[in-house]
This record gives sequence, C-alpha cells and structure tokens, in this order.
Amino acid sequence: MAAANKDLTVGIAGLGAIRLRAARAIDRGAVPGIRLVAVAARDPLRARERLASLKNPPPIAFLGELAGVIVECTPEAVFPEVAGPTIAAGRIFLPLSVGALLSHMELVERAKITGARIIVPTGAIIGLDTVRAMAEGQIIRVTLDTRKPPAGLAGAPHLVQNGIDISNLTEPKLVFKGSTRKAALGFPANVNVAAALALAGLGPDLTKVEVWADPDVDRNVQTVNITSDAGEATMTMRNVPSPDNPKTGRIIAQSVLATLRRLTAPLTAGSLWP
Repeated sequence: MAAANKDLTVGIAGLGAIRLRAARAIDRGAVPGIRLVAVAARDPLRARERLASLKNPPPIAFLGELAGVIVECTPEAVFPEVAGPTIAAGRIFLPLSVGALLSHMELVERAKITGARIIVPTGAIIGLDTVRAMAEGQIIRVTLDTRKPPAGLAGAPHLVQNGIDISNLTEPKLVFKGSTRKAALGFPANVNVAAALALAGLGPDLTKVEVWADPDVDRNVQTVNITSDAGEATMTMRNVPSPDNPKTGRIIAQSVLATLRRLTAPLTAGSLWP
C-alpha cells in the first residue's frame, strides 16, 4: 500500500446510495492508496449524518471546492458546477452522469489544455474493452437493448413528455428507439450505460438504443450488439437493482471502486489504462 502521504485523495460530488457505498468502502481501506478527503452534497446536514458512521468522516465542501480525484454523480443541472472547476484545475474526473457529459463535450478540449483526465467508469455495462479495441479498426454497427422493470423507468422525461403510460404492463413495451444522444435527454437517470458505450465506440449519434419497460424482468438488462472488421460480439449484463434506487444497479458503486483501484494498482487486467 502506498504511504499515507502519497495516497491519491478523492472528493465525492453527491451522496446518494452509490456514492455512500463507495465512501464507506474507501473509508474502511478497501482500495489501497486512496483516501477520501471531502464530500459535496445538496443537504450538508443530512450528509454529515450519513457520514457519521465512517472511521474518518470527511469534511463537507462546496461543489467547486472538491480536490483530488473527483467522483461525480449529480443531477444533470448541477453537472457543470462539478465538471467545470475539476477540468480547469487539471484533476482526474470520474463522471457517473455520463449522459450529461455528452452535452458538455467541450470539457474534453479543455482537458487537453489543463492536463485533466476524464475517466468514465464502466458502470452497469459490459464489454467496453472489446468496443474500444474494435474502435481501433472499423466499427460498422453498435446497438444497445436496455430493459428495466417499469418502476426503474418511472418519471423519465421522455415518458412524461410523450404521455407514455407504463403502469400495469402485462408484457414488454418499447418506449424509445433512437440515438444515444436523444436517449440521454429522454432518460437521464437510466441510460448512462448507453453514453459510456457511445464514447467507447461510434459516438452518440451512431450508437442506437432501444429502451424497454419490461414487467417480466427483475433486473436491469443491458444487451450490446456490435459488428466490426475484427468480428462480432453480443454481450448481456443483468444487473441487480440498487435496493435504495431501482433506476440504477448495485454494480455502479463497485465500478467506481474498481476504477479508483486501477489508479494505484501495480498490476491491472484489461486494455484500458487506468
């Protein structure tokens, strides 16, 4: 393990279920060489209460004041308040609101100037290593079929704006078919996986998405189909929903920890570094 004074420091923006699980794991030393130094939250008092059980509760900071490696999972409207200062300061930025990143791709150009690094955790999808490797050649087609229990899609802007009723379904219902860019706008809490897939491969306009409300599934099911000059692949992930938030998967917090671990580990497996 790295010496304490050489540990990478981490700041977490937002303290929902995902970030709290990650904060607890970092606090108990689950990721060697990583130290939690600050958290930013909309409700500082509640955040202090939730962090009180940690061995070393970090201070509560304002969004633009976070230091170290920044882990972000905030509402889309707040995303620029976290991302902007992080990139300007040349820090490592781990966004979980990947769909919001698609609307702020100028941050990538800014990062080239400041030396910041934007690292998108794999999250709830599978096979990004494969997609990135195929992107070194020619990708012909990428599609994502995402199926969720109706409760996991309830309240999505696309459903509300189009008057789509998914209550009392007795069979799967296709509620969206189109580009990742449009899917990210219509389902900001549900299709961060599509945004991550798009960034790894063909981009948000050519990566196609189908969103299904499916009463027959009790997990969030993501199926990727990709055709390239290197071959074809079909990859399916069946994620256990988070007990605190059915719109996201239990694996998201684990993905954050795995990404942080790659920043300090002497050996990692996979083609992406970190």
